[in-house]
Amino acid sequence: MRYFRLVALFSSLQFLAPAAPIPSGWKLIKDSKGTCQIAVPEDWTPSESGGSAVLNDASVGIAVVTSQPGQTFKPLTESLQKLLAVRKEKMFENTVKRIFYQDKTSKGPEDPNAYSVSVPGNGGTCSSRIVFLPSIPSELARKIVLSVAPAASTATEPKSP
Repeated sequence: MRYFRLVALFSSLQFLAPAAPIPSGWKLIKDSKGTCQIAVPEDWTPSESGGSAVLNDASVGIAVVTSQPGQTFKPLTESLQKLLAVRKEKMFENTVKRIFYQDKTSKGPEDPNAYSVSVPGNGGTCSSRIVFLPSIPSELARKIVLSVAPAASTATEPKSP
């Protein structure tokens, strides 16, 4: 019985695990509702409308973050992975704290790679897609992916009397 309690406790702690620390100098990008965020290197340019950033232009690298309020977060079933055509070796994480997989593999220097990630959000799910040319190191995409998280709450402005 004690074993099952420990497993349940460990599982709940995994769900609460924070996103990876944001590297120094990186920019936080929030989705249009301000509920989910992603971090990108300082040389990436945030979009004016929010929710995305590009490296040079969208054909070189783009990171987009969105929120799905009310969507229950849960790992992908095997049948859904097959439907999405996610190969087993391209599924990097499929847990209660994160879904992370490569959904497009480059076929040449001008053909991009793409990664998708989803994490539990505040009252929904936070999702992101990162697309970049093979000249961009995949470790950089991984750091961006691991930064996806619910947006940190900001202090509210004092109300004027």
